[in-house]
Amino acid sequence: MKNVFIAVTGRPNAGKSSLTNLLVGEKISIVSDKPQTTRNKINGVLTKGEIQYVFIDTPGMIKARNRLNEHMVKSVRTAVDDVDCAILMADVTRKISAVEQELVRSFAANGTAVILLLNKVDLISDKEKLLPVIAQYSELYDFEEVIPISVKRRINTDKILPALEKFAVEGEHFFPDDIATDRTERFLCAEIIREKILWTMQQEIPHGTAVDIEEFSSRKKGTEDITDLRAVIICEKDSHKGMIIGKGGERLKQIGTLARKDIEELLGTKVNLQLFVKVKEDWRNRENIISEYKLSDDV
Repeated sequence: MKNVFIAVTGRPNAGKSSLTNLLVGEKISIVSDKPQTTRNKINGVLTKGEIQYVFIDTPGMIKARNRLNEHMVKSVRTAVDDVDCAILMADVTRKISAVEQELVRSFAANGTAVILLLNKVDLISDKEKLLPVIAQYSELYDFEEVIPISVKRRINTDKILPALEKFAVEGEHFFPDDIATDRTERFLCAEIIREKILWTMQQEIPHGTAVDIEEFSSRKKGTEDITDLRAVIICEKDSHKGMIIGKGGERLKQIGTLARKDIEELLGTKVNLQLFVKVKEDWRNRENIISEYKLSDDV
């Protein structure tokens, strides 16, 4: 048996979570078009033959503006400390930024083997324009391989696992062969709710929210399995609370409807979902709240 641990890194919105979901074959990381969607490191597990691939989906590297951001940045840096290789996920439509340069410095300091995935090539009509982009990235680091891909259109994504296979090492599988993530259903349910907040709300408010599952229990109703979920959406201001709830409770109802559908698919049961909203002023700078609600891996 063999295993290989792979850190999936890159700037926000490069496609890291979408890639992890694709490779694992299940949705384990939430996805939105907003930066900072991923807050916690999430292990995606794929067992294929004798090899177990463990993909560590990391938060996008960002400039820390609060204590929560500081924890997120630290979790990215520690993720590359003890892996067999790393993926640098880059958006081919955007110029190399300070984010990629900082990640490369981390790779160099650790002597990390890195595969560069240039995502969103479906948005480049003239493929000749890829050559100078590849050349610019190649000047940054001695990448093991450079693969132009499109996660959305499944272009060249079949080349990723073969490229990673050579980094597998002899050893027992760390996780059961039939799981896709080591995260609990409770955690995944909270993330699904937060994803729907990101989908339905604009501007900065979604980044000031978190979700705490206060009740997670199962019961029978006749022959039907039902899961009772009581979730609290935490926000930073009274005005934000009103916006999350919406006129006549419409937005909160919309969030609940969207979340319930995905949670029922995840759990395979009917779900009784109750959503509430609480204000915790400036919680992203309060270590006790970050720790209490387990909003970072680094607490």
